[in-house]
Amino acid sequence: MMKIATIAALIGSASAFAPAQTGKASTALNAEMSKSVPFLLNPSKTDGLIGSVGFDPINWSDNFDIKWLQESEIKHGRVAMLATTGFMAQQ
Repeated sequence: MMKIATIAALIGSASAFAPAQTGKASTALNAEMSKSVPFLLNPSKTDGLIGSVGFDPINWSDNFDIKWLQESEIKHGRVAMLATTGFMAQQ
């Protein structure tokens, strides 16, 4: 009985060093993932925009016009710069 257990242990340890079987299993997704947020899908409407890295975590580009979103971002950035200038002028 001891010889059988020893032989079984040797065969089991020898199989650990055997080459792995290569299968055709693939874990790749069909969808392209975003570069900026890797666990989200890349929004298709932001492709081709200047500086686009696929950052649209709330998917606003699906619900609003992308040009309107760009214009509003620029407008709000300018208002924030003006507000900062006004705050510094008061001090």
